[in-house]
Order: sequence, then C-alpha cells, then structure tokens
Amino acid sequence: MKATVYEGNKTFKVIEKEIEAPLAGEVRIKVAYSGVCGTDVHIYHGMMDKRVDMPQTIGHEMSGTIDAVGANVSDYAIGDKVVVRPLDDSKAKASDKGFNHICEELNFIGIDSPGSMQQYWNVPAFTLHKLKENTDLKLAALIEPLSVATHDVRLSGLVAGETAVVLGGGPIGLLVAMVAKEVGAQVIISEVNPIRIQKAKELGFDAVSPIDVDLVAYVHGKTEGRKADVVFEVAGVQPALDVMTEVAGIRGRIVMVAIHGVKKEIDLFKFFWKELKLIGARVYEREDYEKSIALITANELPFEDMITDVQPLSNIQQVFENIDKNPDGLKVLMDCQL
Repeated sequence: MKATVYEGNKTFKVIEKEIEAPLAGEVRIKVAYSGVCGTDVHIYHGMMDKRVDMPQTIGHEMSGTIDAVGANVSDYAIGDKVVVRPLDDSKAKASDKGFNHICEELNFIGIDSPGSMQQYWNVPAFTLHKLKENTDLKLAALIEPLSVATHDVRLSGLVAGETAVVLGGGPIGLLVAMVAKEVGAQVIISEVNPIRIQKAKELGFDAVSPIDVDLVAYVHGKTEGRKADVVFEVAGVQPALDVMTEVAGIRGRIVMVAIHGVKKEIDLFKFFWKELKLIGARVYEREDYEKSIALITANELPFEDMITDVQPLSNIQQVFENIDKNPDGLKVLMDCQL
C-alpha cells in the first residue's frame, strides 16, 4: 500500500509498505480523505520535531471505510463508514478527573503515533465514530476540525440571541462562526486577510478587518453598546489578545481557542472591571464529535465551501509547498486512494 512519511527538513516521502492485519481491539480503515491541519503545517515547518518520531506518517482529520476487523471488536463491521477521534486515552489516570481528552499522558494519534495520510490505517476501535451510509466522505473529513468548533461553542455557553465575536477567519474561525450561527447567535468575524474576509462574507457572515475599522466601536455599534457576550480568540496573535478584553461586554466570556506557545500579555484589569471569564478549550469530547456528525449529516451549513482543494496522496510534498505559497486557502483534502 501507499503511505506518506515526514522525514524532517520540510520533506515528505511517499513509500510502499505492507498492509497489516488489525490487532485485537483494532480495525483497519481504508482511508478516503485526510485533511491538512494547521498542526500538520507546523510539523512540516519543523516546529514539532522534538515530539514527532521521524519518519512518521501524520494526519488526523479523516474519513474512511472499515476494511478489516480485529478480534474482540463487536460494534463495527467491514463496510462501515467511520471517522476517528484521534485521542488515545488508554493511559488515563484518576488524577485526570475523567477529562480523558486532556489527560496528562494523552497520545494524539497522527502526531504522537502514526496517522491517516496513508491508504490503510489500523486504529483502536474505541477511537471510532460510525457514520450513516449516505454520508459524503469528503464532508466527513471536516468532522475533526468541526468538533474543535463544537467543543469551543459548547464550553462558551453561547445561546440564541447573544453576540459572538470571532477573532480570526481561518478554517477553525469560520467553523466556530458556523456553529455559533447555528446556535442562533449574532456573529461578527475579525480578520486581516482580505481574501478570507471576502470568503467569510460569501458564507453569509459579518466580517471586518481591524486594520480598516475600529473593531471595538464596530461591535459597540452592532450591539447597542452591549458588546460581545462571547469572544473566540482564534488568531493566536498579540493584537487579538489586546482587543479581546475590549470587545467583550459586561460578564462576557472569552474562549481561548488559539495555541500560545509562549507567555503573552493580557489586560487582567478588564477581567476585574467587567467580571469577564476566560475559558480554555482544547480538542474535543465524544459529545462534540456526535454533534459534528449530526451537522455534517444534515448538511445545512456551507461545509463544502470550506474545501479549497482535493489532491492525491502522492502529491503530498507539493501540497505542503503550495500551502506555504498560498496561505489564503481554507481546507485541503488528500485523496488517500490516489
């Protein structure tokens, strides 16, 4: 079978390897599509070389069909359409308090262990979620990043009638905006990239650039002075941290979606003055996956517009090079059978 491996120094190779039978408790998936995530791009840039055991097959946003079933697996059968929730929590301890999606010894499959950018992939059956037979496997490859968004919105406590400001209009920001809108919230997206602003507008969102407008004044005007009930910080840059406490209204909730690898400054006085809440949000839980599967199955949101390109697995090196040259795109899928 065909598989890809990251070898460091911005280099991927396509190799041939034997198809392996699944072990007890595992299934083998014929991978249909694997999405390229921002984390995958960080790996390509060498930012995670200390964590990734090279040569490594990466990838964790995927969809596929079960091709073989190992011993002691009873809930799944050959032919089932599935996605993988790529969290191996088998080393969870009592001190993790039952929050196994963020347990201390979490193995993130596709980063810490082999991932989905290959034709066939053996995974523990406990990571699976079954899809309906009529599910579009291209759209299903969006379930993992969509689950990040459903988790973020769920933790925020956002309800219909509230206002959400999304700082950052990339793939995750747009998915957060979609889920927030589906809840019934008024959504405002702040993004500096004009191409992404236009894309957000095409998707039906109120999107502005904080370079062109005073974002705080804009949100103030759109909410009769109440400002945002929830702010999603998805941009991961200092200007977003500076403005998040300004656009949040009294008792607003700020959800930290972006990953900040180093300490940053935030205005703690605003947390005191307006009784703000800061909520950390990391990956997803089972219920977030089930919510995302329901949204993809209903297909009432513009998910297809999120897919910028579909490329054969054999083009993996070119795909990552093109993402570097064209950072305006949203979601690139790898067709893992080509």
